[in-house]
Amino acid sequence: MLESETIITVRRQLHGVAEGFIAGPQYRAAGTIRLAVRPDGFTGTALPVAVHGTRLEWPDGAVELAGPVGELVRASGLDFGPPPEDLYRPASPLALDSVLDIDADASEVIHRSLYAGATALKAVLPEGHPVLWSEHFDVGVSDDEVNYGVSAGDDFHPLPYAYVGPWDFGTATRPDPFWNAPFGAVHPLEVSADPDALAAGIADFFRLGRQSL
Repeated sequence: MLESETIITVRRQLHGVAEGFIAGPQYRAAGTIRLAVRPDGFTGTALPVAVHGTRLEWPDGAVELAGPVGELVRASGLDFGPPPEDLYRPASPLALDSVLDIDADASEVIHRSLYAGATALKAVLPEGHPVLWSEHFDVGVSDDEVNYGVSAGDDFHPLPYAYVGPWDFGTATRPDPFWNAPFGAVHPLEVSADPDALAAGIADFFRLGRQSL
């Protein structure tokens, strides 16, 4: 059985990879940190660098996400490093001497959760364009001053979860028990669910959030 701590460890490493190998280089090259989710990973939107499973891929090469980060930087030739701190403070920065050891099953949980989130967002908010943001490692859409999305996990809730976050939540009184988080509502994901069931459950949560506003 996959341990929660393994998922959390892998989530932090993948977050660091997203920041250091894709979002940072992409921002320096094209001025955007927007990433996009894929069924088995995530990719830059303006830089052809992606994570598929446990591999980092670029136009003329690929490398397993394993071993010292410095070796992966040399192999890829990427302008490694997170986006600048005047944009946001990196959440999971990787040092060159950090050693990656990414469990394949745990990475699949993270990838599946984020992709299911994007699928649900497209079903509930078809006019939206889901973005995977490197800052919080979450895929989301904003609509009518409400954030909808799926996080791979964070300090508030360490495992993947869906959320609904009204921009004015801190100033509004919402007695409905649906609102169960300081920033809105969260829905912990069943990490063993198949992708279709996962996406359907997330979509139902988003719809309930829209009804509860």
